Amino acid sequence: MSAIPDQLLAELKDCVAQRRISDGFALLDSHAALFDSFDAFSRNAPAFLGYLAQWVDIGYRDSDLVKRLLACYSKESRSGLPLLSYAHLRMAEAMLAMSQEEAEAAIGHLNVVLTLADDVNDPELVAIAHYWKARCQRKRGEYDHALRHATKGRDLALQCGQSSMAAVMRVLESWILFQEGRPKEAFQTLSEAHAVLSQTDDYVTLGNIESTYGRILRREGRYGPAIEHFTRSIELFQKRDPEHRNLARTLANMAHVQRLLAQQFRKKIDADAAHRRKSGTTGPATPQLYREKMEQLRQEALQNLDQAARIYEQHPNHRGMGTVHLNRGYLYLDEGQLDLAGEQADGAYICGEGKQDLILMARARILQCAVENARVEEGIEERLDARSHAQAALDYARDAVEMAKHTQNRRLLARVHTWQGLTLSNHFFNARDAARESMNQAAAFLEPGIHDHVWEDFQILKGRVLEGADMNATLLAWSHGQVGDKTFQQLEEDFADIVIPKVWEQEGRKVSRVSKRLSISPKKVRRVLERLGLRPADATENEPD
Repeated sequence: MSAIPDQLLAELKDCVAQRRISDGFALLDSHAALFDSFDAFSRNAPAFLGYLAQWVDIGYRDSDLVKRLLACYSKESRSGLPLLSYAHLRMAEAMLAMSQEEAEAAIGHLNVVLTLADDVNDPELVAIAHYWKARCQRKRGEYDHALRHATKGRDLALQCGQSSMAAVMRVLESWILFQEGRPKEAFQTLSEAHAVLSQTDDYVTLGNIESTYGRILRREGRYGPAIEHFTRSIELFQKRDPEHRNLARTLANMAHVQRLLAQQFRKKIDADAAHRRKSGTTGPATPQLYREKMEQLRQEALQNLDQAARIYEQHPNHRGMGTVHLNRGYLYLDEGQLDLAGEQADGAYICGEGKQDLILMARARILQCAVENARVEEGIEERLDARSHAQAALDYARDAVEMAKHTQNRRLLARVHTWQGLTLSNHFFNARDAARESMNQAAAFLEPGIHDHVWEDFQILKGRVLEGADMNATLLAWSHGQVGDKTFQQLEEDFADIVIPKVWEQEGRKVSRVSKRLSISPKKVRRVLERLGLRPADATENEPD
């Protein structure tokens, strides 16, 4: 093979930077003969392979093409390459590792490229290395490091005058901000990226933007608008590839929202039934429309998950398939199909275990914990079996906590501590003090102002801990000096947890009034309310001075 033209490399590089995706794909197709006649030692061959890896990452063909061309370079032959050529090969290896979901190996290759940054004199290549490393770290739940590399990549791209490339990196930046509990910043960053990329045909990144909008709205409980964004995301992915892997991810996200909507209808049905029992009403029951809509949403969710699973079978992705298992499991759990829910939870854990994905493994443990708790709470087993299910639930919860501790995923940390508390406070253990400790730990990770299903689980835990206990018995025990191994400060905190929320309700939820009535600082009132999840950390009061 003759030398690869400089012009071809320049055009490939420019199309990546400007996000001219269709042009880049067409350019590669027009030079497809290079793939079969690839000469590893011809001029520009390593750079060509490096750019090809970037295009495969974007969606051109598949990683097997890069793997085949990389095999042309032996370990010995690489030692004589110029630094920039060597950096391109390590970028190709990083992309290959990413495609195989080997984040640690990918980071190893990218670290080499970043170490050579000052010597290769290619800031755009270095920008992409930072971006790819951020993606790997985000997958591992290392959000602080991921955000740092995402912003470095973005800044380098902007210094090179590549605003479109920088916008792609800002999409990742927005997702990390969202995961860190900074939704307003995430939304603003996403909007700025969308304004730039809407002028391109980068349908995959545009689909990612719509999907991220949907996930932010879903967490805020705005399910209707979330579905609208997921629908647009699906349409954009299908423009690039009807079976695109990211399409599967959005279908799974859509299914999750459909399940949450179905739960809302179930709550309406249950609330109506409870009201009828209490009032002795003999009129018409809950409108059949509610039941029909609930079942329709469940079936649509299952259909979306089936489609997502088919795509993941073609484009394997352990976290994606694990998420499909989890969503199916929760749909089964809602219907009391505990054996099926448990099977899906086990499947999700196996998906995560194969890649040591602590986030997915912890999520699977939460579902396994919920299934075992359901067996205990339903009381359908003999006591010996109830003991085994209760212990299994607690073991799963503790596993989840240990796994989540190795990540910076605050939402996951809130969930694992909440479910450990729910398990400790179930009918079998009824360990209220231990459950309170879990509740306090969960409260530290809850996102202010977000009242979603994670918050609802926390409210159930809080209700058990704070309202389920016999307050009079507690106060009587204290009056007789029965304080266990608690310090005076811990007793003071327990008393504050009991009294302050009650007074806060009586005083119209005004911190200043509670402070005045109890002669304590507003700061302490806020701290107690925030710890119990009753008041967001950034809440303000609309009351006169």
